[in-house]
Amino acid sequence: VQLVESGGGLVQAGGSLRLSCAASGVIFSIYTMGWYRQAPGKQRELVAAITSGSSTNYADSMKGRFIISRDNAKGTVYLQMNSLKPEDTAVYYCNGRRYERNYWGQGTQVTVSS
Repeated sequence: VQLVESGGGLVQAGGSLRLSCAASGVIFSIYTMGWYRQAPGKQRELVAAITSGSSTNYADSMKGRFIISRDNAKGTVYLQMNSLKPEDTAVYYCNGRRYERNYWGQGTQVTVSS
């Protein structure tokens, strides 16, 4: 199983980025997919998740700014990040889970400059 993130980078405050996570080796459509992030010195936290039925949930601080979506035909989950703030700076990780199965990507760095 592989989850490969892309789309991270450096952006100014107020800007946007779109992260992608391509999955292989799994039946993508049946997995709940999520994005987590970890800033230096902090615990990894949930950003957003989307179920196999495309129900979504977001951390409170991301509501209204971030949008998670999935394309089952492409085996890819996306995170559209708008109105980025310096406090959004972190390594963003893709996650796929179904029952006891839990997979992580290698992470992609997002840096928001003020």
